[in-house]
Amino acid sequence: MDDREARSAGDAEPAPDLSEVAAQCAAADLLDFAAQLAGLAEDLKALAARPVEPLPTLAEPDHPPEATSPDL
Repeated sequence: MDDREARSAGDAEPAPDLSEVAAQCAAADLLDFAAQLAGLAEDLKALAARPVEPLPTLAEPDHPPEATSPDL
């Protein structure tokens, strides 16, 4: 079958250009990334709204720290 016969063989859609497919994939990836960033922004906003509570400080221990051996 030559090119003329292949073109007239049917009304099949031509194969999409590879750069067009790559652009569509990149656009889909960017939309997914943007959605993830929006979710992170919401999480950060929720964290920023919470008051910061100080960590309790540890009191002096009741026993002295264990001695280390001098041969280390």
